[in-house]
Amino acid sequence: MANTPPARIGKVVGASLIGTTIEWYDFFLYGSAAALVFNKLFFPTEDELTGTLLAFLTYAVGFVARPLGGLVFGHYGDRLGRKRLLVISLLMMGGSTFLIGCLPTYAALGAGAPLLLTLLRLVQGFALGGEWGGAVLLVSEHGDPRNRGFWASWPQAGAPGGNLIATGVLALLAAVQSEEAFLAWGWRIAFLLSGVLVLIGLWIRLTVTESPVFQQALERQEPAPQAPIIGVLRHHWRDVLVAMGARMAENVSYYVITAFVLVYGTTTAGLPKGTVLNAVLIGSAIHFVTIPLWGALSDRIGRRPVYLLGAAAVGLWAFAFFPLIDTKNFALVTVAVTVGLVLHGAMYGPQAAFFSELFATRMRYSGVSIGYQLASIAAGGVAPLIAVALLDAYGSSVPISVYVVAAAILTIIAVIASRETRDRDLSAIEPTSGAAQTAVIAKEA
Repeated sequence: MANTPPARIGKVVGASLIGTTIEWYDFFLYGSAAALVFNKLFFPTEDELTGTLLAFLTYAVGFVARPLGGLVFGHYGDRLGRKRLLVISLLMMGGSTFLIGCLPTYAALGAGAPLLLTLLRLVQGFALGGEWGGAVLLVSEHGDPRNRGFWASWPQAGAPGGNLIATGVLALLAAVQSEEAFLAWGWRIAFLLSGVLVLIGLWIRLTVTESPVFQQALERQEPAPQAPIIGVLRHHWRDVLVAMGARMAENVSYYVITAFVLVYGTTTAGLPKGTVLNAVLIGSAIHFVTIPLWGALSDRIGRRPVYLLGAAAVGLWAFAFFPLIDTKNFALVTVAVTVGLVLHGAMYGPQAAFFSELFATRMRYSGVSIGYQLASIAAGGVAPLIAVALLDAYGSSVPISVYVVAAAILTIIAVIASRETRDRDLSAIEPTSGAAQTAVIAKEA
């Protein structure tokens, strides 16, 4: 694959990063609001923990919709290209988030309010299901393969970037408003802000070019399966399982550290809401900076060693995380969140390049999307829900730490079972078997 000029790859990376940051802002904003606002306004119950549990159920619904979004966007992305699908996903995500800010609450609409909230959450999940694969592929398929891990890690940094903005906006609103004003109308500002962010992201995303690897495949008249997902499940099913397993520790740990910590910190530990939000804010800022560093390291020593380090370390850190929160000391709470996120970055940084290198070009969007998004149901989608349920059942953080360790073990097994992908040529018909796969893909077409 020909090298992309630095100015062009920088533009592509910037467009992908800004777009993913906005979409993750929308997605994470919901998670933070579920812990702090929606439990009171849309699911009012006598037991606050039960209300939070119900709010996180709608949070999990968004993850259920993500594989469907991955299938639909992956199908058309493999047949029509990466760029136009990314524009659609951005509009869907931003529009649904903006409308959440306009919703009447349970007090005004009754049972219709949580139903509408759940519907918009489904749209969010569907849109995000298509966003991730397209964003990381647009960068992975540009630029110098020797630095693919570094460049492809930048869209990954959109996750902490979005969480940083979402948490920062909520922390600012909580700081300048009374609890009553924040619950009455202040929380809506964060959701309505999405409309402005989407316009910015849309303008930038429309200026980038299509993936050169995809364009080369079209010019070679490389055949694509009529249903790319069938080709993926037939010829890349092992790679799908590797991707799913690799996501378990990464996804579970992230949502425990950033979403469940808001519940644990404000209820069990008795910390002020602002204290926990500020700790997540600082941790997300450092996380944002370190993700590309982990991606660059994977270019030097390989994807697998860096990923395995992150999985093992985050499993061990789970047993230090909650005791540090229990100290109620802001500095130690911040250390708990920050170290956890830095260790998470060792998995998340190399992940985009690693997954992209598993699949053939005309099945790559479908392959990375289905592997990534299917895991989100069993991992991140239910992580806060399982954590809340374990806390409610046992009144202790130890079972939650064991839960994170179990996820880490699954990830370690999956990554050990995979093969090193760092030196693969994405422009090849099939990264692992070269010309031999041409006939297989042609048959599938």
